[in-house]
Amino acid sequence: MSIFEAVMLFCFGAAWPMNIYKSWTSRTAKGKSLPFLLSIEIGYISGMINKVLYHNDFVLYLYLLNFLMVGADLVLYFRNKRLDRLAERNLV
Repeated sequence: MSIFEAVMLFCFGAAWPMNIYKSWTSRTAKGKSLPFLLSIEIGYISGMINKVLYHNDFVLYLYLLNFLMVGADLVLYFRNKRLDRLAERNLV
């Protein structure tokens, strides 16, 4: 187990609840990047696979928690993208 890996995941994870809240309340996908969110998810998946195959320890749960939070933000991204399209139709 690497304490530095755990601290990194904890710090990254601390930012996601604020990001999710902003996505929820803003109701827009403007300023969001789908490729960025997907690349973060791929990184977390890779980290989880590494933990399962080579270094199974509690840090796996930090990867999983962060993965789920980014997943929630992805769901909100698609909801907000739909809301953006609806708003554009009403303005045009």
